[in-house]
Amino acid sequence: MQVPAAWADAAKGVRLLMIERDGCLYCAAWDAEVGPSYAQSPTGQVAPIVAVDIDGPYPNGLALERRPVMTPTFILLQDGIELGRVEGYAGKDQFYPLIGQLMANAGIIRR
Repeated sequence: MQVPAAWADAAKGVRLLMIERDGCLYCAAWDAEVGPSYAQSPTGQVAPIVAVDIDGPYPNGLALERRPVMTPTFILLQDGIELGRVEGYAGKDQFYPLIGQLMANAGIIRR
């Protein structure tokens, strides 16, 4: 199996792991509302996103607190270690503040 190029650095630095699944309406909403501009956003500049299907396979070198059980789940990683997660997606207006709070709690950004 060929490993996606985005996985090459999944366990290096700060990353946001998005757990998704085909047919997930909330994943599709995130893809439409946030996805196109995420990489250019301040959050995306700090924590590039790596998307993985909930059933895997997952990038090597990850230390997750527990296996994801719902989609979407957004897991903040530093050097492959989970720092926190947000389960679900309730819209763009809530997404960025929640991820920002995860980053602040982990000491990645200051608020």
